[in-house]
Amino acid sequence: MNKLHNLVLNILLIAVLISACGMVEKTDSAQKGAKQILTVMTHDSFSISEQMLETFQDEYETEVRFLKSGDTGTTVNKAILAKDNPLADVFYGIDNTFLSRALEQEIFEPYQSPWLSAIDDNFELDPQHRVLPIDFGDVCLNFDLAYFQEQNLTIPESLTDLLNPRYKDLFVVQNPATSSPGLAFLLATIGTFGDPGYLDYWQGLVENNVLVVNDWEVAYYQEFSRSGGARPIVVSYGSSPPFEVLYSETPLAEPPTGALISDGACFRQIEFAGILKGTKNRELAENWIDFMLSPGFQEEIPLQMFVFPVNEQAELDELFIKYLAVPENPADVNYEEIDKNRERWISEWTQLVLR
Repeated sequence: MNKLHNLVLNILLIAVLISACGMVEKTDSAQKGAKQILTVMTHDSFSISEQMLETFQDEYETEVRFLKSGDTGTTVNKAILAKDNPLADVFYGIDNTFLSRALEQEIFEPYQSPWLSAIDDNFELDPQHRVLPIDFGDVCLNFDLAYFQEQNLTIPESLTDLLNPRYKDLFVVQNPATSSPGLAFLLATIGTFGDPGYLDYWQGLVENNVLVVNDWEVAYYQEFSRSGGARPIVVSYGSSPPFEVLYSETPLAEPPTGALISDGACFRQIEFAGILKGTKNRELAENWIDFMLSPGFQEEIPLQMFVFPVNEQAELDELFIKYLAVPENPADVNYEEIDKNRERWISEWTQLVLR
């Protein structure tokens, strides 16, 4: 009886082992067939077409997840706070106004993409290639043309004109402590009026009741009169007017907005992407950086995000070129000056404007 009992137990044990082996085999097969996941941390203005995204996902059999984390300044701060346990594999959207803050915190891993040979050296601000340039754009004042026509009001022709009482209550800007366009505009005023002359200029804007919001999305899509708000002057991009034509729900012969591109009125912003230190998907992260620098992705950038490609092989849409406003002499504040003075400038601005 004991022998029979042992025999039954052995048979059951063998059956369990065979079943377990089968489960392990199935689990291994499932893991082998599972897609990798790449997480890309971005600012809220990042955009990519479904077709372009699918191109990458299909080629590398992966799923790309985007972690939109606010405007550039806010996103950079989040990445720095999480540097010991990174929230993503890749960071896109850090620009030349906030770049040194991230580089000092050493949150990126160096990578030299083969596409760097197609990019002008003037865009490459980090010789260690911890970040790579992806796009650039000119931050300029934008106007709702219909508002000025209806009110029989002259459009400002310079930054100084905004101090005229006729433009009181009409201007909305972004906070430079949290917004890269906001910081870019602050730098344009520093480049134009000097340091500390820019503070006198901002005092004049405060007296003219300038409205400050935290990010570009709120400024352009909520407060700007073109989008239903009450302010017909907004800090945006020189490329915003053609974007309005290309994405209008009804055909437009001309842009409904204009950009101020007089000397010193704009600041040239360069945006970068980098591989976050500690990523567990290094090879896939490199593939994504290469993908963003490839001509296909680069040619989509103007139509998706208002800005220009850095890859010289990328071609722009004809309508985009037709209505584009490019300043000949943007404000001149170099990277070294920004690195040295940025925190002081933001602090002085905050004490004056947000007091």
